Amino acid sequence: MTLRVAIVGSGPAGIYTAEALSKQSGEPVEIDVLERLPTPYGLVRYGVAPDHTSIKSVAGYLRRVLESPGTRFLGGVELGSDVSADELLACYDAVVYCTGAMVDRHLGIPGEDLPGSVAATDFVNWYCGHPDVPADAFTLDAEEVAVIGVGNVAVDVVRVLAKTADELRGTDVPEEVLDRLAASRVRRIHMIGRRGPEHAKFTLKELRELGELTNADVRTLPHEVEGADVEGLSRQIRGNVEVLRSWSARVPQGRPRALDVRFWLRPVEILGATRVEGIRLERTRLVDGRVTGTGEFETVPAGMVLRSVGYRSVPLPGVPFDTGTMTVPNVAGKVTGAERQYVAGWLKRGPTGVIGTNKSDAAETARTLLAEAVPGTAATKLDDLLSARGVTPVTYDDWLAIEAAEADLARALGRGERVKLVGRPALLAACGRAPRDTAGAPS
Repeated sequence: MTLRVAIVGSGPAGIYTAEALSKQSGEPVEIDVLERLPTPYGLVRYGVAPDHTSIKSVAGYLRRVLESPGTRFLGGVELGSDVSADELLACYDAVVYCTGAMVDRHLGIPGEDLPGSVAATDFVNWYCGHPDVPADAFTLDAEEVAVIGVGNVAVDVVRVLAKTADELRGTDVPEEVLDRLAASRVRRIHMIGRRGPEHAKFTLKELRELGELTNADVRTLPHEVEGADVEGLSRQIRGNVEVLRSWSARVPQGRPRALDVRFWLRPVEILGATRVEGIRLERTRLVDGRVTGTGEFETVPAGMVLRSVGYRSVPLPGVPFDTGTMTVPNVAGKVTGAERQYVAGWLKRGPTGVIGTNKSDAAETARTLLAEAVPGTAATKLDDLLSARGVTPVTYDDWLAIEAAEADLARALGRGERVKLVGRPALLAACGRAPRDTAGAPS
């Protein structure tokens, strides 16, 4: 008898889980990959910087999994509004949740809610063409921008802000977004970390890319990078510190933009009357491994603050959730206290690791599921339930039509291999579909 599994989320964690189930099972497995968006690949499509084409090539691998026998893509189907968790359990022998970590962590300081204070995830979603963020969401009219955080996402954001629109013209950035990047008034960017350079989370490759920017002078301050103790640390960290130290000796070349990479500063207040005008920072030091303020302050002018200090998952309707760890409680991928429910990816372990980390994580969840799942448990068909509600999922063939439309747009504009369509109406129109009325969806 065939085992029927629903996977909620079509990012790397979800698709790697589908692959692991197919490879590990000795019996037939039918897998439906459900996605609330009309497009698959999650973070690979909407989280990887457009100029990082080598990382985005992971989509080719994920594509082959979705095209494998026994696997279906069902886009435009949202858990909680189109179908409930209990209804999924009635339609499948097992359900795996793989929805990632979708929102940013907050700084928890005064002024954080001022206009101009924005989650870096929203900015990334904007320049990646995410359907939830309109193309006019950002107007880059601030001359100075502060990016809080020194991880790879912060580096991506800084790089996109620092580059010219012409440098991004060959990427898949939506045309509407490219126009706004071309009109950007940003002249100075401050990237700020609470700890020292030896604690920064970016990779050496990404850091070196910043140093090679042709449109921005990049610098560090000697007193913030020279004292770093790298004894016994990894080659990666030693390399980071070496690069950052070399930047402190750079002489500005008068490039159109400037990037200051700062350390040992923590935000204590975002300043402004009606919108962001600056950010107040306190000098820090480590005491017994903990960041402690020194009582020395400085103010950095900024018309926009982008927060990139971590990410967290959000609860799914009808699914257990631990608000302490911001994950679904589980043992080796089996949801604690819930029959036939499993979890993989950041929703399982928290926002750690890189895209490839999800592969071994998914394999563990697949082993747990296959060791206990019983075929034939499902009593109803999801297709029938959705049809009765007027929900017609976006199929994989529909997705291929969207891809073709984006390739056609790129050719028409003379821009690379693909230019992303913006917004659900445009994506659905590309595959001959109209946006649907969501009235009457289940509670």
